Amino acid sequence: MTDPVQMPAAEIRQCLDEESLHEWVSAQRWYASKSRAVSAIEILEGVSLPDTPTLFLALVQARFATGTHELYQLPLTLVPTEQASAPDAIARTREWTAYDAMDAPTSLLELVARMDGREEIEAAEGRFVFHRADGIAAVADQAAVRRVSAEQSNSSVVIDGRLMLKVFRKLEPGINPEIEMLRFLTAHGFAQIAPLQGWYEYDGQHLAATLGVAQQFLPDATDGWDLALDEIAADPESFLDEVSRLGAVTAQMHSVLASDASDPAFAPEEPSQEALSLLTATVDEDIERLFLRLPHDEALAPIAGRGQDVRERLAARAQIGVAGRSIRTHGDYHLGQTLHTPRGWVIIDFEGEPARALPERRQKRSPLRDVAGMLRSFAYAASAVQILRQHSAPADFEEQARDRFLEAYFGRVDSTLLPAGEAAVINLLSIFELEKAIYELQYELNNRPDWVPIPVAGIRRLLEAA
Repeated sequence: MTDPVQMPAAEIRQCLDEESLHEWVSAQRWYASKSRAVSAIEILEGVSLPDTPTLFLALVQARFATGTHELYQLPLTLVPTEQASAPDAIARTREWTAYDAMDAPTSLLELVARMDGREEIEAAEGRFVFHRADGIAAVADQAAVRRVSAEQSNSSVVIDGRLMLKVFRKLEPGINPEIEMLRFLTAHGFAQIAPLQGWYEYDGQHLAATLGVAQQFLPDATDGWDLALDEIAADPESFLDEVSRLGAVTAQMHSVLASDASDPAFAPEEPSQEALSLLTATVDEDIERLFLRLPHDEALAPIAGRGQDVRERLAARAQIGVAGRSIRTHGDYHLGQTLHTPRGWVIIDFEGEPARALPERRQKRSPLRDVAGMLRSFAYAASAVQILRQHSAPADFEEQARDRFLEAYFGRVDSTLLPAGEAAVINLLSIFELEKAIYELQYELNNRPDWVPIPVAGIRRLLEAA
């Protein structure tokens, strides 16, 4: 175990004064509570990496007037002020200037080096522990590092064109589903993931949490969403062939996730009627609340005034009951969580929905919830190709994509995971699709009014289904 370089704590806290920290954190895309009043922000724990005193890992707590709090990770680069020139500093004093390490990402090579060495670094109230997966790719000290700019809830960099390091920003106690799922899938032979390289975590008196994960970067990969938009416009039949292959890979993923009854975190479970009742009650409340405040808009005409119809259809489907099995699932499955590579489809981002609490993201669910998410993604792609590419998808593209995906999926998945009989499967799948479409409608009304017709069509589909 390595002792940390002792940078005076007073200097660090002076450099990171509460006011500057509050202003900077609250402006970041990954900060989850912009609308809540913060009563205080403070550094709970922090450590400089051995032999790299200018890279400082800080765990920062935002406390709210309601008495609740959130914890965030800030990897920081500390530069002597006389050498600092960039205007985007978090804070500065006469001695030190602090930057988000993502703005000077070369310093993050040190995190990978610590994974390679499987180091443990003592801090004031706990320790930072670095883990290496077998076969981690060695990284040169001067390797090129570039930031990935598209992310919302975390921060990632690509190292040397062959390693992706993801830093989790908002932290919750417990193991992050990303590392948990990657380790399980790797151990059980599922090859359609970006291979795990390493991870790091904090283990302290008051908190144990996953901080980040490194995976192999796939430079020849195409984002599944981008591929869909390009090929629907240029060669829709070719993309439908890929949809079939994606259905088969999805089935394989679910079958592997259900394959180990000896692991309590992954062993398949019998679903309860109570779980379905809770789901449908939640969706029912969302429907009632949403339809009460629907604005007068032509795009909403197909469902305007039909909230009670939707709720009744949901209740009728829920009465069919549920069977099959509950397993660990991807949890946020759509085309944007896939990559298309020369070796086929690769599935990424196993964190689950970032807005949900970590225990909820680790819950076992019907695999059909993932399937519903992908079906809704096809609906979005069929419409987005017009909005974003100014091309029209074939009139029956969404229906064909659904059919091709489901045919391949049902032909490969472990059938014991599904309800018995086609009618029961379609009923449960429809409930999950409605759940997703209601969420989408709420989001689009608040953020992208031009996209409202997409979830409206999904809700209408449920109303018109036999």
